[in-house]
Amino acid sequence: MPSQFFGLNISYTGLTAANAGLNTTANNISNAETEGYSRQSALQEANLALRTFTTYGSAGAGVDTIAIERIHDEFYDTKYWDNNEKLGENNIKAYYMKSLENYFVDDDHTSGFNTTLDLMFNALEELSKNSGDSATKAQFVNYSQSLCDYFNTISGQLTELQKDINMEIKDSISQINSIAEQVATLNKQINVIELTGAKANELRDKRTLLIDELSQYTSVEVKETPIIDTVNNYDTGGNRYMVTIAGGQLLVDTNDYHTIECVQREVYETVNQSDAVGLYDLKWSNGATFNLYSTMTGGKLQGLIELRDGNNTEFFNGTVTAVDTTIGAQSVDVKVDYDYLKDLDKCTLSSTGGKITLGVETYYYSSWSYKINEKGESIYTFNIDEKYGDCTLSNSRLGAEAKVGKSVDYQGIPYYQEQINEFVRLFAKCFNKILKQDGAVDSYGNPGQILFAGNDVLGGQYDFDDYYRNGANICASFDLDAVSDTDADPYYDSYYLLTGANFAINKDIASDPTRLATRTGLTDGDSKADVVFQLLELKSDATKLVSDSGTIGFRGGSSSEFLQALLSDVALNAQRANSGETYYSTMSNTINNQRLSVSGVDSDEEAMSLVRYQNSYNLASKMIQTFTEIYDRLILETGV
Repeated sequence: MPSQFFGLNISYTGLTAANAGLNTTANNISNAETEGYSRQSALQEANLALRTFTTYGSAGAGVDTIAIERIHDEFYDTKYWDNNEKLGENNIKAYYMKSLENYFVDDDHTSGFNTTLDLMFNALEELSKNSGDSATKAQFVNYSQSLCDYFNTISGQLTELQKDINMEIKDSISQINSIAEQVATLNKQINVIELTGAKANELRDKRTLLIDELSQYTSVEVKETPIIDTVNNYDTGGNRYMVTIAGGQLLVDTNDYHTIECVQREVYETVNQSDAVGLYDLKWSNGATFNLYSTMTGGKLQGLIELRDGNNTEFFNGTVTAVDTTIGAQSVDVKVDYDYLKDLDKCTLSSTGGKITLGVETYYYSSWSYKINEKGESIYTFNIDEKYGDCTLSNSRLGAEAKVGKSVDYQGIPYYQEQINEFVRLFAKCFNKILKQDGAVDSYGNPGQILFAGNDVLGGQYDFDDYYRNGANICASFDLDAVSDTDADPYYDSYYLLTGANFAINKDIASDPTRLATRTGLTDGDSKADVVFQLLELKSDATKLVSDSGTIGFRGGSSSEFLQALLSDVALNAQRANSGETYYSTMSNTINNQRLSVSGVDSDEEAMSLVRYQNSYNLASKMIQTFTEIYDRLILETGV
């Protein structure tokens, strides 16, 4: 039979349970505006009844508060993280595509490509009317210089933008590493608390908030499993908490975490010809490779990588057809099949050396050359730099797939740099070809010279001419080891060396505009101006822009349509990013509201809980008072 004081003890349990409920409600109300806080609830259950060995069998033993639990639904967390990574990606793309749009603008307030090109061809039109006038020639040369300055500026702005994106990648990696460390620390603290049987609610909220932040930077998957004592077969109360990012790469495993390192590329590791120096590659702190170009990377990180390295899937790839393993002169021949690799005007291979992957092995090349062999196959020859790399070249590489860089299905900075380089090469080549045609002469009767050249790093200029040909089968050749920039050196005849960054006016014509050829025929007068009329056709006639591969025009258009072609790319990508940002932002608010409907603090609901627990507390107190009076009467008046 229970004690005479059993009822007092039952009342006490009710009092403590009501008190726990009041404290929990107070905590919820206090944190109503706390970011990431999950509403908590006092979980109560009836105490085990006591056997009384009486006719009614057992007596209730009151109530017990077994836990203070957070009200949280992990399903909404997963939905929120999946959406947040897409929002982060589109947000960063929208921001940088806006910058790209600003670079290419041409309106009443900003003189862009169309304005500059019009001024140049207007001056050329005036020259056609008075081709012998030195002042008119000088004016045309000056406007031609403005066109070069425009491309120099645009190329420089794209390079600076690529550097900014590169630094933001580093900042994002620092944030990911910081979050990983904090999550690992919280995991340890949570397990220390929960091994005792308590619930670390606030710490779990803090951890979830960190994963929310992490999902902005990359895709996130979380897996939490109980730690079971297999010897004694019981749940220890602790949990193994694993966080994987970027398509399944392990970041945190309970108390342990991995960090990502940013490793600057050396000059001889450059991927694209116009890439900024010192772009970062990523690797794990344990030496493992970080899959930088996974389509599952997600978040800001994927957006930044695609913006920095996006080549619209046009990267160098082919098949190894020959291997030379001679020490000190190792090389590989690579046959290519894609049309964009058969046209050096579109070439993006580095001019300072880089990495080439043959099958599963990576080598470094110091120089390369290109030709069409007797079979009509397009062949690139890469000279292997034996100073770098751990792999030894062998004949086993025959038939292997050769790659330089990675396929990135986005129109990022490398893509726009390639478009600019392709245009200036094609435009300069066709312009110069007219000026140097047979019979073209300047005001002094001298043979015509090229107008557009490329500045080299030593202060000189590349003097471009027709592609070097050695028989009908060799289309073009380019060797990075060539040091001369004279007409006698065939290796500099390729317009590959011309880029938007070094696009320039021939110094001879810049210093003396009268050396610009305007007519053919040594004995004809200046009024003939047939060369000038041919040059004028380059503006609006796409058929006059013909590459050595036979391609007509720049993307099928004339010179004046260059900006329209590029702006259509920029505008489309910007529209997609803005639409994605709007959509995923709306979805984020919707999902977050769903999540808050479960775990958020509702002031009205908490007010009801406050009244409910207050009434429970008051009744429990009244019960104790009643039992006190009974015990007073029992003890003081009956003498029990």
